[in-house]
Amino acid sequence: MTEDIETHAIPPQPKKGRGALSNPTGRFDIYSHEDTDDGWNSLDDLPDRLPTTLSIDTAKTVISYNDSPDIPFDRSINPYRGCEHGCVYCFARPTHAYLGLSPGLDFETKLFYKPDAPELLREELRARRYRPQPIALGINTDAYQPIERKLGLTRKILEVLQEARHPVSIVTKSSLIERDLDILSEMAARGLVQVAFSITTLQTDLARSLEPRATAPKRRLQSLATLSTAGIPTSVLVAPLIPMLNDMELETILSECRNAGAVDAGYVFLRLPHELKDIFAEWLAVHVPLKAEHIMQRIFDARGGKAYDSAFGIRMTGTGEYADLLKQRFRLAKKKLAFPGEPAFNLTAFRPPQANNRQLDLFWD
Repeated sequence: MTEDIETHAIPPQPKKGRGALSNPTGRFDIYSHEDTDDGWNSLDDLPDRLPTTLSIDTAKTVISYNDSPDIPFDRSINPYRGCEHGCVYCFARPTHAYLGLSPGLDFETKLFYKPDAPELLREELRARRYRPQPIALGINTDAYQPIERKLGLTRKILEVLQEARHPVSIVTKSSLIERDLDILSEMAARGLVQVAFSITTLQTDLARSLEPRATAPKRRLQSLATLSTAGIPTSVLVAPLIPMLNDMELETILSECRNAGAVDAGYVFLRLPHELKDIFAEWLAVHVPLKAEHIMQRIFDARGGKAYDSAFGIRMTGTGEYADLLKQRFRLAKKKLAFPGEPAFNLTAFRPPQANNRQLDLFWD
C-alpha cells in the first residue's frame, strides 16, 4: 500500500537578475505545468540564478515588413529573439510562444541569434527590386542587449548599412550603443541615422525590478547626451507608461532628456497582449501588492474593459478619460520643452553594398 504524497504549489518569487517571476505555459502548448513542492526538499535544489542559453535562429531573411499605420516605419531587423534585459512589461514576450517556449522566464533566458544576418542583409539590399526606406533596428528585442557585447552582431549589421548608405533608426535601453559611435557619427553626417532611448522611469529601485538587466536610467541619459554631442539625432520614448507606477514621471523624464539633447519624444501606454497580462499581474502582486488591483483596473479602464486592445489607432495610447489625460499631458510638456523634431532621413545616398565575395560592383560608384 502506497501513501499519497501531498504537494503544494510554489508561490512565484523574484529571481536574481530576472524580470518575470515564473514560466507560464505558452498559449499554443497542449500541456500546462506548475512548480510544486513535493515535500522531499525539492526547494533546496532550485538554483539561485538562472543561466542564459544561446541558440541559432535559422531565418532565411532578415528584413521584416509591416503595413501598420501606428508605427513610423515599414521594415525592421531584429538580430535576436528573446531579450536578456528582462523587462517584465515587454510586449514582445508572447512571441516566444511561437517557439514552443514560455513568454515568462524563457523569454529572457533562452535567446536566439541570427549569425548570418549581415550576409542576408547584404543580399536583400542588393536585390534589383529593393527600394530604400528607413530600417528600424531592434524593435521587438533590444539590438544592444548584453549578449551583443560578445557577439557584435548589431555592429556587423550597421557596417553593412553604413556601406550601403542606408537609413536606420534604433531604439535601445543600453549604453552599449556608445561602442558604435564611430559608425553612427559617420552615418549621422549623411543624414542616415536616428537613435531613440527608451526610458521607463528615473527611479533606480523601480527600474531594477521592472527591467533588471537594462542599463540604469541615469546612465541612459548620459548615453543620450553623448550621442547628441556627437551630432547624432536622439529622441526619448517614454515607454511604457503604467498607471500609478511611473505615469507621474512623464514630464520629468521629458525634461531631463530634452536637457540632455533629445530633439524629439514619444510615449506608449502599457500593452498587455496574450500571456503578458498574467505575467505582469504576477509581478505587481509581489512587488507592489497594495497597488496591484488598482493598477490593473486603470489599465482595463483604458482598454475598453480588457487588458489590451490591438485595434490600430488606439493600441499605443488606449482610450477613455485616463488615456486622454496622458495625451494632453504629453502634448503640453512636449510643446513647453520645445522639442524641434527629428530631421528627415536621407534616402538619396543609397547604393547597393558589394557582394559577399567583396568584388567591386561595376554599376555603382
